[in-house]
Amino acid sequence: MAALLRKPLKLALIQLASGADKAANLVHARSKVLEASKAGASLIVLPECFNSPYGCQYFPKYAETVFPSPPSKDQSPSFHALSALAAETKSYLVGGSIPEFVPSTKKYYNTSLVFSPTGQLIASHRKTHLFDIDIPGKITFRESDVLSPGNKVTIFDLPEYGKIGLAICYDIRFPELGTIAAREGAFLLLYPGAFNTTTGPMHWSLQGRARAMDNQVYVALCSPARDMEATYHAYGHSMVVDPNAEVVEEASEKEEIVYADLIGEKIEETRKGIPIYTQRRFDVYPDVSKGDVKYEE
Repeated sequence: MAALLRKPLKLALIQLASGADKAANLVHARSKVLEASKAGASLIVLPECFNSPYGCQYFPKYAETVFPSPPSKDQSPSFHALSALAAETKSYLVGGSIPEFVPSTKKYYNTSLVFSPTGQLIASHRKTHLFDIDIPGKITFRESDVLSPGNKVTIFDLPEYGKIGLAICYDIRFPELGTIAAREGAFLLLYPGAFNTTTGPMHWSLQGRARAMDNQVYVALCSPARDMEATYHAYGHSMVVDPNAEVVEEASEKEEIVYADLIGEKIEETRKGIPIYTQRRFDVYPDVSKGDVKYEE
């Protein structure tokens, strides 16, 4: 079996504290990305809605027009800040997510942008499954009141390292996205996400470990820091899970950076010990990765 992760990779998850001032959020994000880069990280990840508060009432105000790419600086200051920062640090930078607006359709999306070490946009993912839940007495939230869903599976390649599957927050509850990415050779499933203080204790770690166990790859979850003064209380606890479904690094609820060294041998060791990849029965049930999978919007 060819190595999914071709050489060791240092990953940084920035559990960022953001507020109502977008310009200040971008400046603060820059300082933390620089800190992660100086610590040796080659892949740096920001959380969901890193440039704005999270909430349906905020999406239109903070939304930026990203496509066609590249947008002007007025259309998307966040795009240009991320692009410049990736080039400055010579790192792969995953811009968590930002609210996106498409003028031609008047639609809003929750969108993640990925930049190369030269500052080029190499991937984007629009949140595919919208966070519409109602837990009586706890939390009611309907992203679909404002946002539209994306319509594709997102897998991108880091030429020196290998493939990564990217999805956002609520997407993690739908294992098909992760399964497809893993079957297509991803070594890491990456989920910027803002679970909350109700759903976080219930399922955040469980979902991360489940996706790792199902697919025997690394899984990383990157949350905003918790702010009890905000209208939405993010859970925090950004984490990295190894291919054997063990949590190897985990943040608290406060702002911090989580680091992990990913190595291909751990994937190979896990798959050799419990060889589910050679034991699946596609004569009994279908391979979801071989169906009508959409990789383009």
